[in-house]
Amino acid sequence: MRFEQVTRSTPGQYISEAGALVYLSEKLKAFDKPYIVTGEKSYEAFLTFTPDKLEGIPVLKYDKTSSHEDGERLAALAKDADVIVAIGGGKVCDTAKIVAERLNCDIISVPTVVGTCAPTTPVAAVYHPDKTFKMVDYFSRTAYCCIVDLTLLAHSPKAYFEGGVCDTLVKWYEAESIVRHVEDTLEANVALGLAAAKVTQEILLRDTPEALKNLENHDVTPAFKRVVDTVFNVAAAVGCFACEYGRMSGAHAVHNALSLFKETHAIQHGVKVSYGLLVQLAAMNELEELQRLILFYKENGFIYSWHQLGIEETMETAVPKMASFAASDRETFRLAVPNVQTDDIVKAVHLVEKYV
Repeated sequence: MRFEQVTRSTPGQYISEAGALVYLSEKLKAFDKPYIVTGEKSYEAFLTFTPDKLEGIPVLKYDKTSSHEDGERLAALAKDADVIVAIGGGKVCDTAKIVAERLNCDIISVPTVVGTCAPTTPVAAVYHPDKTFKMVDYFSRTAYCCIVDLTLLAHSPKAYFEGGVCDTLVKWYEAESIVRHVEDTLEANVALGLAAAKVTQEILLRDTPEALKNLENHDVTPAFKRVVDTVFNVAAAVGCFACEYGRMSGAHAVHNALSLFKETHAIQHGVKVSYGLLVQLAAMNELEELQRLILFYKENGFIYSWHQLGIEETMETAVPKMASFAASDRETFRLAVPNVQTDDIVKAVHLVEKYV
């Protein structure tokens, strides 16, 4: 069995409530040598809302790449750590996983934005130092504890929240596109992961408009909590239980290919993935669902067109370049559309444009 096929749990503990940072000091009592891995803005947000400044704990700043190279650098600075406290968004958490794996120690994740399920999963999107996509890496453990402070997150940037919703909405569509090609009855854990993916779709299509309004007003409501917990913990269950059947297919392949264009680096991971979902649905000829999601994207301010990506290169040359990367054997589009070719993805991009 390959390691990526091994079923793993969601976080050992998941604490989600207003003011949840009050529990961090208590959880750290189980460890002797904690180190914090964070970013500049992430740590500022944390300090604004934490009741305990955690004095005496070394604070290491990542270089914003989520690369193996930066993980190795930070691991060398934290050689005696027995827990890494990841305070930040997806790239901070993924960097912390690299560090913890190198040091064989635990992780406590404290998300400061609702950007991805990175705080709760044992996988990471790893990039080269130049911020182009490198690979998905798999780790031996999920977080010892994930502390989700809803008050902090209700004051987090809207762009990240939108990215988190977009990235999570894709879960169902990518998982379903994979398992529809499985002829045998699904294993129990895969079925559980797929059921979790369906829950993410249902909650997000229902609660996202209200949750976005809550965010704008800094209100912690049941709808806001449902969306946050869906992005973090329910989404984590998809990949943890369904493993490779519940992770990436066409949408993520498009995201990875878009990293070839520097103009897209400033766009949230999830927003690029959700655009990739439109391309995937077009390539699968799921036109009714494509139209439904385009309307949903428009209503909530998400990207639904190639032209919104801001790529300077003309479509005539840029789209085939992206499509060639996404259709390659090292990518996952073929899991949604077996034997997909570059031209199939090119046609899908242009089909999406016809519906926008």
